[in-house]
Amino acid sequence: MPSTELLLAFFATTAIFAYIPGPAMLYAAAQTMARGRWSGLTAALGIHLGGYVHVFAAAAGLSVLFHAVPTLYMAVKLVGALYLIWLGVSLFRKRVDGDAALPAIERKSARRAFFESITVEVLNPKTAIFFMAFLPQFIDASAAFPVWLQFVVLGTIVNLMFSSADVVCVFLAGAVIGRLRRSSRAQRLMQRAGGAVLVGLGVHVALQKS
Repeated sequence: MPSTELLLAFFATTAIFAYIPGPAMLYAAAQTMARGRWSGLTAALGIHLGGYVHVFAAAAGLSVLFHAVPTLYMAVKLVGALYLIWLGVSLFRKRVDGDAALPAIERKSARRAFFESITVEVLNPKTAIFFMAFLPQFIDASAAFPVWLQFVVLGTIVNLMFSSADVVCVFLAGAVIGRLRRSSRAQRLMQRAGGAVLVGLGVHVALQKS
């Protein structure tokens, strides 16, 4: 494995990146605002599991393909952006019938949020590029462990740390809206706010140049 000094730098840098607000944190917060804390937590779990696709892709060198074939990168990015926009629009159109139906809605939405968040993360090529650009800085080709295994171990640590930030974001969002969810009007407002965040994220991803 890399030296102790390199590992300390790795943990410090990862923590900084993890807790800077980014799309995954905003997505988890949006799910919490629209569907409740449980949906936010399941969304964070889905993002975490989807992140492993990019960890193993980086280990296998798949991210190099995105660099070599810009058209493929753009195609995946646009699909992911359109999916985010579609999720946001669906939240705008979703009806809120009142507090009596809230528990059943949250259980159903939590399951949906889980699978949706996996799809969102898998369709995010920026994550693949990040792993491919960031992890090699801390890979030691002369270490006892093979390079691919170092990619997997370090990538798993990065994924766990980023997910911890997503969970913190979910609890913060849940604390803010916990009192507001007693009112169906406030619930509708939070749902629309969550939808707006998702649409905004989709537009932002689609307009990014790289």
